[in-house]
Amino acid sequence: MSKLVAPHGGKGLVCALLSGSARDAELKKAAGLKQIEISARAKGDLIMMGIGGFSPLSGFMNKADWKGVCEKFQMADGTFWPVPITLDISAADAAAIKEGDEIALVRKGETFATMKVTEKYEMTEADKKFECEKVFKGLGDDSADDKFWKVAMEDHPGVQMVMAQKEFNIAGPVKVLSEGEYPAEYPGIYLTPAQVRAMFDERGWANVAALQLRNPMHRSHEYLAKIAVEVCDGVLIHSLIGNLKPGDIPAPVRIKAIDILINNYFVKENVISAGYPLDMRYAGPREGLLHATFRQNYGVNAMLIGRDHAGVGDFYGLFEAQDIFDRIPVTGDAGKDLLCKPMKIDWTFYCYKCDGMASLRTCNHGKEDRVILSGTKLRKALSEGAEVVDHFGRDEVLTHLRAYYEGLTEKVEVKMQGAASGSKM
Repeated sequence: MSKLVAPHGGKGLVCALLSGSARDAELKKAAGLKQIEISARAKGDLIMMGIGGFSPLSGFMNKADWKGVCEKFQMADGTFWPVPITLDISAADAAAIKEGDEIALVRKGETFATMKVTEKYEMTEADKKFECEKVFKGLGDDSADDKFWKVAMEDHPGVQMVMAQKEFNIAGPVKVLSEGEYPAEYPGIYLTPAQVRAMFDERGWANVAALQLRNPMHRSHEYLAKIAVEVCDGVLIHSLIGNLKPGDIPAPVRIKAIDILINNYFVKENVISAGYPLDMRYAGPREGLLHATFRQNYGVNAMLIGRDHAGVGDFYGLFEAQDIFDRIPVTGDAGKDLLCKPMKIDWTFYCYKCDGMASLRTCNHGKEDRVILSGTKLRKALSEGAEVVDHFGRDEVLTHLRAYYEGLTEKVEVKMQGAASGSKM
């Protein structure tokens, strides 16, 4: 009997992925259906629906669900969900599709799913702006009313993505036919919720924390993971292996850096490293909630939330991603509510006077005694060939990352924001 938290939504793991003869038959049928080209984001969303990572979702959201999620973090039936999971199509495709039709969802020549269309709804410019303001607008300087739209269209990848969406959304259940490149490219790292849960169960874990990563692990990440190991049965270091923004470090490089760290500085029996196939939305607090929601499906009941979780620029307050957990709706129905809770960790750093890792809750020394740690700061130093401050990262990891940067022929400028530079401490 598993001791783990139940999957989100009260229906167990809802997996839309077909296999064997059922998949073969559906692929044959898909060849004769209208083909809709999907985005990279939609591809990742489909795979998560396929493997149960987005339980209880079995398809893309209708307008009532989209509006409820934007306005009050709930789908139409009251189930908690923090970020819209929608599929956009052009006006021309919308005119050729009617409710009840079956279509094939393809990307770059590969069929990822079939879908039965239950609803199509227009997404006007005003609708897209509404979604952006509800989902991506935070409490940081760049989100001020007189500044948000001026800055977001230049510097916020999530806002740019939504505003570039086509004119209509379509909703309906899907049958997923492919997991893309992930099983072949990331063997042993790309794991489904069922596989991760089985690993937890085999180790007898009941209380599990997750550390979300889109950057290589520096000393602050290591410290957060070790806090979780101290108070939980184990920790899942869960890396994004979908698409990132230009200038971020690709998944294979990050995963090798994590392996180096685990092999040299962790008790391996207490840590599992895995990856998941989503694209970053850079939705800050809302994305922190999404991370907790799908981690619950992986068997995780505690989500590590630190400074500027899933943020970009200065759109979010430093600890807004922690505070938002206190503002989400609670119905009292375990099947509808979010059961994965946050582990709220203060700003962490290396302190020379403390002679070790510390946080604002444990260290009473001055800013001048601290090494401010952030993924952005590390990427900027490495990309510019600058010296990395002592105690920022482990030597073995930095050697690996320097080799990656030295091999780049094109480099993207890494912009520093207040949260990463330490100016807001």
